[in-house]
Amino acid sequence: MIDILNRLVATVDESLGEELDVAAFAGRAGTTEYHLRRMFSSLAGMPLSEYVRRRRMTVAAADVVGGEDLLTIAVRYGYGSTEAFGRAFRSVHGVGPADVRRDGGPLRSQSQLRFRLTVEGSAPMDARIVEHPGFRLVGHAARVPLIHEGVNPHIQAHIEALPPTEHDRLKQLSNTEPAGLLQVSADLDPDYTEGSELTYLHGVAVDGGTAVPGDLDAMEVNAGHWAVFRTSGEHPKALQDGFAATATEWFPANPWRLRPGPSIVSVLDRAEDFSTATCEIWMPVERD
Repeated sequence: MIDILNRLVATVDESLGEELDVAAFAGRAGTTEYHLRRMFSSLAGMPLSEYVRRRRMTVAAADVVGGEDLLTIAVRYGYGSTEAFGRAFRSVHGVGPADVRRDGGPLRSQSQLRFRLTVEGSAPMDARIVEHPGFRLVGHAARVPLIHEGVNPHIQAHIEALPPTEHDRLKQLSNTEPAGLLQVSADLDPDYTEGSELTYLHGVAVDGGTAVPGDLDAMEVNAGHWAVFRTSGEHPKALQDGFAATATEWFPANPWRLRPGPSIVSVLDRAEDFSTATCEIWMPVERD
């Protein structure tokens, strides 16, 4: 995977004036666009689309300073007008092309990324592979923004709005793995962009034959393999660190890749105030 990401970065620079066909690149590399975008954003700390925009405007800045006709520059980097080019330029550099020509800057540079796998020699990740038949996730769903670090107040408010009796009712419905009350994230932006919307479901897993009460939301989950990771410690930090470690440590070292589907967190044990917790992260995967 590290080699594929570095080849992707090189391809970005070779085609800054063209639309990057990520799906075609992924197919040639023997992976999927879904997995490639998720791994890139997790390791680079930014979506692939944002990196492409930053690199285009970094290289374009040299042409702007050189005094070439702005429309010619705009077309060179894939923009149909000087206005569209100017908006993209300002979003990266904080100033427009005319300001740079007059003052010489300021300019913000995005260096070409280089991905490396660093072997730390730390404790191995606690993971297992589970083959699971199709099942349903049922509960209460809401659209919320994606937040990478800390408590998501939108999710917290959604859960707190449910009466205690509803949590007990959901637990009684659970009849398959992942067990217990679940935190489900689905319909995520492929680039995993912070602030983008996702569907969050607070609920449980039931087998495919279980009838779903009419007042609950339901998600059908296809049969397939799941990588299951256990985390323990300060909550939600240990859980978020676990998600990050799947990208930086586990996926680069194992012959599995992400497939489309929800990410599921099962809370196995927790402190009364939820300051610490032991959780399982369920991620849908397929063989490379």
